[in-house]
Amino acid sequence: MALPVGRRREELDRAMPPSWLTALAWTFLGIAFVCAGWIMFDMYVRGHRQQMAVMEAVWPITALYFGPVALAAYRAWGRPSPDRRQGGDDAPPEKPGYATTAIGVSHCGAGCTLGDVIAEFTVFGLGASVAGLALPAEYIGDYVLALVLGVLFQYFAIAPMRGLGVRRGLIEAGKADVLSLTAFEVGLFGWMALMFFVFFPAPHHLRPDSPVYWFLMQIGMIAGFFTAWPVNTWLIRKGIKEAM
Repeated sequence: MALPVGRRREELDRAMPPSWLTALAWTFLGIAFVCAGWIMFDMYVRGHRQQMAVMEAVWPITALYFGPVALAAYRAWGRPSPDRRQGGDDAPPEKPGYATTAIGVSHCGAGCTLGDVIAEFTVFGLGASVAGLALPAEYIGDYVLALVLGVLFQYFAIAPMRGLGVRRGLIEAGKADVLSLTAFEVGLFGWMALMFFVFFPAPHHLRPDSPVYWFLMQIGMIAGFFTAWPVNTWLIRKGIKEAM
């Protein structure tokens, strides 16, 4: 039996996030995109190109979830002088130890973030599920793509720095990144479970076509950043992962 129009509208309203949360989500997403755009403008238009090409993807992607914090870190530690022909030092400024770790985590996090975005929209578009739940399918897609992209990001850092061929470079990239990206996903996946089972349980699950979903995913990626921090500290100290 069909519900009355008023009842259907009430059910739909209850399934949607509150308007204040939607407005907050758009605000934070907008700020993140502006920060990422500023970094790209600074690199490609103002001439602050990176010595390590892969960092030209890492910095803007990090800004997509860390927003102004990523922008401040880029200005402090990741912004080389624009033109060596003018006599400037084209290397980024010296970094304290915690900044080296932060950049290492952001390098891993960029591959994870890009993989998560692609996987989330793919799972949503396909309507994929495991045991009738979308969350396990999202976990699988996120981790597989994070693994592939994370290792590739690491390869383009390690191989040029160590002068390695493709095979050896991929092996070393895997050693440097698998533990790191797994630790990142632990934080993110734990937060996603809260989103799925606690904050917006059935039948009100958020979907990737909602700005609130991606605002909460920003928080999850920040959580992943911090769960990956101890692993990256250890990997860098052991020389398994290059300090950047």
